[in-house]
Amino acid sequence: MSNRVVVTGLGIVSPLGNDSRTTWSALIEGKSGVDLITLFDTNGFDVKIGAEVRGFDPLLYVDRKRARRMDRFTQFAVAASLEALESASLKIDASDEQDIGVIIGSGMGGLTTLSQEFKILSTEGPSRISPFLIPIMIPDMAAGQVAIRVGAKGPNYSVVSACASGAHAIGDSYTIIKHGYAQAMIAGGSEAVITPIAMAAFAAMRALSTRNHEPKKASRPFDAERDGFVMGEGAGVLILENLEFALKRGAPILAEVAGYGATADAFHFTEPTEDGESIKRAMRLAIEMANLKPEEVEHINAHGTSTKLNDVSETRAIKSLFGENAYKIPITSNKSMLGHTIGAAGAIEAAISVLTLQNGVIPPTINYEKPDPECDLDYVPNTPRQKKVRSVLSNSFGFGGHNASLVFVAYEDEPLSVGC
Repeated sequence: MSNRVVVTGLGIVSPLGNDSRTTWSALIEGKSGVDLITLFDTNGFDVKIGAEVRGFDPLLYVDRKRARRMDRFTQFAVAASLEALESASLKIDASDEQDIGVIIGSGMGGLTTLSQEFKILSTEGPSRISPFLIPIMIPDMAAGQVAIRVGAKGPNYSVVSACASGAHAIGDSYTIIKHGYAQAMIAGGSEAVITPIAMAAFAAMRALSTRNHEPKKASRPFDAERDGFVMGEGAGVLILENLEFALKRGAPILAEVAGYGATADAFHFTEPTEDGESIKRAMRLAIEMANLKPEEVEHINAHGTSTKLNDVSETRAIKSLFGENAYKIPITSNKSMLGHTIGAAGAIEAAISVLTLQNGVIPPTINYEKPDPECDLDYVPNTPRQKKVRSVLSNSFGFGGHNASLVFVAYEDEPLSVGC
């Protein structure tokens, strides 16, 4: 069995807005969601900037009791899932509840709650630890709580592959539907780790930008003066459906998921390979599954973290796969505006890829001011580009050498691809 898989809805909670419409509007205006951190006191920290979700009210999505039993990352996941379901006009009931599943990835799970409980342990003792700590903090709880909230009884689990988690969750969901194990999936990623311990740890690795004096310019993928990524938070969720299931219920079809590639570097626990060979292979596998030729890829939503190693490695992989055509493909990094949302990144960027197909506008890579000789492709610098594209390749890579690439194409009655 090989079903066509389509996207019928999407939801986003991001540093640029608490829904997809607000986020998209800010993206195409080239706005930055990076600012000084307000979630905790940064006195004594080398890094004082982050891309926070602001003005988020969990009580708009769950009651007060449930909200108290959810970490911030789970609250984000529920909010994005409800928006996605509403945009897909999908109401889950007894007729389809067993055919709809949930996979939501997270790189770190409930680190906010865990950090708070460690404080309680050290100041008040073990008897004061919350009995809900474990079910609140574990990474699979976003998927579990979304299923509870909406009544989805199909396949349900989390994916943990660091910064590739959201993309792998979508890829796994695509595979599940493609092979007939579910009719629809709520798929995405969520993260909320702008906490003292995470910021101190990533800063100790020298992974984060220290451009505290100008937060809006701190995230600058592919720019010669990039000095690290900016920590972000948020969630992205897609509703994926078997095409026949979607057509039968008259669902809006936003795009088709045409390909998925997943590989491992098997090289280093934080550094990518210099030649980007495994990244290249993930992209190639996704493109081949989509039955496309490399020259038929019209846009790349890059991982583009704003770190010295990643941006060069990804650029080299793109050049190696696409040859001279690499210079003709518009490439963008949403992280220039959203920061790096870790396990949510691949899912948010997948949703943005679908919006790019829908709207015929490619968001810019902002803060691209000084070209790096090793990063010399078309990164859509600083200004959005009006361009109707029919295929988007979205890349995500994570610590541990995890690579995931997704191909989204404009939906047509006759398939662009049948996959394999």
